[in-house]
Order: sequence, then C-alpha cells, then structure tokens
Amino acid sequence: MTEVNQSDPNTRAAIDMVTASWQIMLFFGLATLVLGVVVALHPSGSLNVIAVLIGVSLVLSGVFHLIRMFDPREPHRVWLGLGALLFIVIGLVLIRHLHLTYALIGLLVGITWVVQGVVLLTVGLSTEPRTGRGWWIVFGVVSLVAGIVVVAVPVKSVHVLAVLFGIWFIVMGLFEVAGAFVLRHALHKATT
Repeated sequence: MTEVNQSDPNTRAAIDMVTASWQIMLFFGLATLVLGVVVALHPSGSLNVIAVLIGVSLVLSGVFHLIRMFDPREPHRVWLGLGALLFIVIGLVLIRHLHLTYALIGLLVGITWVVQGVVLLTVGLSTEPRTGRGWWIVFGVVSLVAGIVVVAVPVKSVHVLAVLFGIWFIVMGLFEVAGAFVLRHALHKATT
C-alpha cells in the first residue's frame, strides 16, 4: 500500500472532502433511520402530516395565483382567479377531511401501479423472447395486482404502505450509517 502525502494541498483537500462525506452520510443515515422509526410506529400521524402538507400547499398555490390575478399585465386574470379559488377550496377540503386525502393518495398510487403493470406486461409480452423478458412480465403482474388492491381499498392500503415505507427508511438508514463508518475506517486507515 502506498503512503499518503498529507502535505500535498490536493491530497489534503481530498481527505477533507472524504471526512466531510462520511460525517454527512452518518447524519443523513441517522435522520433516515429516525424518520423510518417514526413513520413505521406512527403511520396515521405521518399520513396526517402528509395530508395536511398537501392541503396547505394547495391553499398556498391558490393564494399565489390569486395575487397574480391582480397584476394588470396578466393576460389570463379570470382563469387565474378561478384556478386560485379552486386550489384554495380543494386545499381546505383536504385539510378538513384527511380521510379523503388518504383515499386520493391511495388512488394515485394504485392507478400509477396499474398503469405501470399494464405497460410492463405489454412490453414483456410483445417483445421477442430474450433475457429479462420474464422479469418484465413478473414485475408487470406484481405491479398490476398491487395497483388493483390499492385502488380497491385505498385508505387501508395507504396505512400499510406508510408502515412499509417506514421499514424501508429504517433499512436504508442502517445501511447509510454502516457505510459512513466503513468510509471513516477507510479514511483512518489511509491517513495513518
């Protein structure tokens, strides 16, 4: 193994960058881990926060368009005003009726998976037999079935998905923390 010349400015800059990298990786790993634990243990509370944020973003977007409506240079003032009022009303309804927001989130996820499943099945069935064709078909069927289930019961599915996302964040956080310590160990080994 070659020695590292720490007096070289380029080497010092690289060492500083790697040092900052493992610390940032550790921070994001811990943040992801904590987020995963919170989401997995409190899926309803997490969904409430997401639902309220969606409603608030719609209200803020409506207010922004409402303010733009009063600009005399704006060519589509009437449409901006109607769109602004629609955004504000929908945002307030979604904030007031969180179960409706859950259902909309579930329907969007489910419809997306159904469309993805149909596309993957179409690609898998319409291509010539080759390596990987079976995976297209398998992923298409899984996506289609999962999408149909989520569309059929969107509110319950969103709660299950929230728990699964929480578990996924926990796993990713653990990998990021482990990666940070591996990077730190490699840095320490290279500099000593």
